[in-house]
Parts: sequence; structure tokens; C-alpha cells
Amino acid sequence: MGDQGFLKQKSGFATLAIHAGQDPEKWESKAVVMPIVTATTFKQTGPAEYKEFDYSRSGNPTRNTLEECLAALDGGKYGLAFASGLGAVTTVVTLLSQGEHILCCDDVYGGTNRLLRNVLERNGIEVSFADFTNVEFIQNSIKENTKMIWVETPTNPLLKVIDMEAVVKIAKPKGIIVVVDNTFLTPYLQRPLDFGVDVVLYSITKYMNGHADVIMGAIVVNDDALEKKLRFLQNSMGIVPSPMDCYLVSRSLKTLALRMEQHKKSSLIVANWLVKHPNIIEVLHPGLPSHPQYEIAKRQMSGHSGTFSFRHNGDLKESQKLLRALKMFMVAESLGGYESLAELPSLMTHASVPAEQRAALGITHNLIRISVGLEDVEDLIQDLDQSFKVAFE
Repeated sequence: MGDQGFLKQKSGFATLAIHAGQDPEKWESKAVVMPIVTATTFKQTGPAEYKEFDYSRSGNPTRNTLEECLAALDGGKYGLAFASGLGAVTTVVTLLSQGEHILCCDDVYGGTNRLLRNVLERNGIEVSFADFTNVEFIQNSIKENTKMIWVETPTNPLLKVIDMEAVVKIAKPKGIIVVVDNTFLTPYLQRPLDFGVDVVLYSITKYMNGHADVIMGAIVVNDDALEKKLRFLQNSMGIVPSPMDCYLVSRSLKTLALRMEQHKKSSLIVANWLVKHPNIIEVLHPGLPSHPQYEIAKRQMSGHSGTFSFRHNGDLKESQKLLRALKMFMVAESLGGYESLAELPSLMTHASVPAEQRAALGITHNLIRISVGLEDVEDLIQDLDQSFKVAFE
């Protein structure tokens, strides 16, 4: 076991991030850094006679290299890159047909919730939400027409940890596809395919890129038939990223192991500081023994990243004061970059979630989500300390 009883970090991760798909022998120039191939089309020797690439939407040397690396990091056979995290979500849900049903965990990224409710349901695909921390709720929510179970673990913004093995055990005998959005942890801290999950999904925008300068999504799968269907959809729907963005993400992945180690350490220090603060009601961080699913977290994670939430004993007024007073943490949406961010889910990232659903989940005005970046952790604690004083004194 690893830190504090969590899963031991898989060896060779940093090596794969630097070398997978990057062999200079692939390029005639033998360049050590992969070339950025911006061509939209490729010369053919005759009609429909081409070496490997014909049109960049269907495949591009720079994108393919990134996809190869993404697959390797998750221990998967196939990686597919998309223009955004929601582009990847859109592609996965397009595997379903009219009249079929998706069962989704109740606490989920606001954009996923909005897409499922406001777009997918309009197109005749049924969607329902359940609390996946209770295995019975999952079992009881499956219908005859359920074809996909959508999991985020840890969830956004309540940081619930969902037992992937338990979900797979329910879904597999029924032939239901299990999707896990692994954005919060990256394959460095959690590898869903190891637990029998069918599709791993990322908003690459967050930790995988980690520099707040690229919007991208990705999918990793092992199953050959599933890859063929998703590859067809990727090409047919055209939700693909640019070669320049693929190059930037490939470069970012080379420091992913280092960055995640620091995010993991710093966020736990900040979480432990918050636990002792007189104005804090609860800290929702899966690395804390007080977390309701701490034991499940230890079984399937190698520790937690820099993103977590906390509740204070004030209301909207105190939240607004606290966020306005921050100097080091920037008030902004998104997460997973080198810079520390803070936000109010009720008014920002999860404003599109219906008010009654927010209330039922506990996405209240005193719930703040932070993304602990790579600054010196002492400076971040000092910033939180002074902002709490402004908000509560």
C-alpha cells in the first residue's frame, strides 16, 4: 500500500508520460520532440491510395502520438482526443440510441448534467440520477433499457467517492457500459480500467494539461469493438482538437507525475489546516480519515489531487466576502492548473443544475470548491487565513 494506506503508485508512470508514442524513429528527421503537423490534408499517390493519413479530422500524426501516450498512461489499448471534455462526453453518449437509458451519479460536473438533461433527453434518450454511494440505489435505478452507467469519482463538487468495482459488478452481467470521468485524479492517482470500467473519460483541460491554456477532452478504452464505434463517431462528428493543442498537452504530460505529487501533498496540508479552523463545518477531501468513503478511496486511489470543497458556518454573504478577499487564490471556474483557484459552485460551475437538485445534493451558498495549485503551500494557507478574517470578523 502507498501513502496512508492508499494504493501504491504504479511504477514507470513518469517514464511512460515522457516516452510513450514519442520514439524519434517515427519521424524521418529523428526529432527528439514530436513535430507539430498542421496539414489538413495529405498527398495521395493515386485515388484513395495513401500511406497512413488522408485528412486531419480522421487522423493526424501529432494527435495520434498524443492518443498513444494517453492510452499508455491509463494502461489502455486505445486513446481518443477531442476538442473539449464535453466533446468527449457528447461522443460517448452518442453510442446510445433513442429510447435507451443512462443512469448517472447524482453529483456530477454541471456541464455533464446540463448536456444529459437539456440535450440528450430532448433527443429521446432517458436519463436519471441516483446517489451512487449507496450500491442498492444503483441496483434499484437500473431499468430494462439501461445501456450506460455514468460515474464521476470523486464527484464534483461534493467529492463523493464511488466504488467502481461495485458498479462494474452490477453492470457487467447486464451488458451495461460503465463510464468513469477520471478528470479529478488523472491516471496518476486512479486507473479505472484496472477495476473493469469500459470507458475512462477526461477533461484534459484540467490536470492532464495543467497549465490553464488548452481546452481538450479524451477517452481511453480497452475493447476493440468499442474503440471502432468511438473512432467512427470521433470522425463523423468532427469534435477533434488542433495539432498545436495536442503538442501542448503532450508537453504537459511529461511533468504530470511531478505536478500530481505536489497537488496531492499541498491539498492535504491545506485540508488539515481547514479542519481546525473555527469557521469550518466540514472539509470534503477523500484523503482525510473523516471522509465518509475514506476506506473505498484507499482501495481504488493512490491519494487525492488538489481539488476539494469545504463548508463554512456562514451563508452567501460570507462566501462572497471570503472569495473577494482572496489574493493568491484566483476566483475563477475550472481546476487542475498550476495556479490556485477558488469558486462558489452554487453560482458558478453548478448554476445550470436545477435549484431543487442543488438543494437536495447540498450544493449550498456556504460550499466553496478550491483547486490547490503549485504555489508554496504556506502562502496559500496565509491567503485563506486572511480572507476568513475579512469574511467573519
